[in-house]
Amino acid sequence: MYYDPSKITYERLLDFFWSHIDPTDKGGQFVDRGSQYRSAIFYHDEEQKRLAETSRGALSKSGRFKKPVVTEILKFNKFYKAEGYHQDYYKKHPLKYSYYRHGSGRDSFLNKVWGKDLEETKIKEGIKTKEGIKTEDERIYQKPDDATLRKRLSPLQYQVTRKNGTELSFQNEFWDNKREGIYVDIVSGEPLFSSLDKFDSGTGWPSFTKPLEPGNMVEKEDSSFFMKRIEARSRYGDSHLGHVFPDGPKPTGLRYCMNSAALRFIPKENLGKEGYGKYLNLFKKDEG
Repeated sequence: MYYDPSKITYERLLDFFWSHIDPTDKGGQFVDRGSQYRSAIFYHDEEQKRLAETSRGALSKSGRFKKPVVTEILKFNKFYKAEGYHQDYYKKHPLKYSYYRHGSGRDSFLNKVWGKDLEETKIKEGIKTKEGIKTEDERIYQKPDDATLRKRLSPLQYQVTRKNGTELSFQNEFWDNKREGIYVDIVSGEPLFSSLDKFDSGTGWPSFTKPLEPGNMVEKEDSSFFMKRIEARSRYGDSHLGHVFPDGPKPTGLRYCMNSAALRFIPKENLGKEGYGKYLNLFKKDEG
């Protein structure tokens, strides 16, 4: 991963960093203990050092933490690449990663400290504005207010996305849809799945091996109905989509079991005119 100053400022990068760690812990991070897990910022030049020190000072004075901010600011000397199994771990093992984040206490800590402010520091997906989330391709994904949603959504769509409902198996719109295209959140329009990753699970609900955009997927532990499951929600629409199970086919071994009522299907021939043109290449490769 490389830092590109033309896409994001160093100050915003620092904001993102602070909101994803515990800067008051000098003995590690959450369940990972030891000096090798301590938080640190490595600067390349004096300007980066100045900005990092200013940012750390502002965080210390903010009153957000009861303990002192102890994250070190050190001069960069050498980069050590992590082992291969660590690379893109959240993509290769999304279910294990989700359990780790929850079980380690990281998510509960960050939500307690930052709350809604956590969404303000999104980088890959874009920058939050008053209008919503402005992404790299200039689309804006947002969740309308409840009154608007009640008018726009069908009763079933509202029940599924806002009340964590579940539609009937084999009696929903997309369980046997075989057309090529992508599936987006019915509430926000954010891309969620591709038909290239859809498979027949035999359950009667649309099932996928992986998300189209992992950054648009939020996975949470769900203990309802006396079961422990992983719930899948959209990041910007905050829609309940379905659940993730570890019984899918290769290559991921996962089954993203979704509700059709939470999705809108955009066939590949309509991707360009609906503003999702960048995904056309997926299907051109498939054809060629």
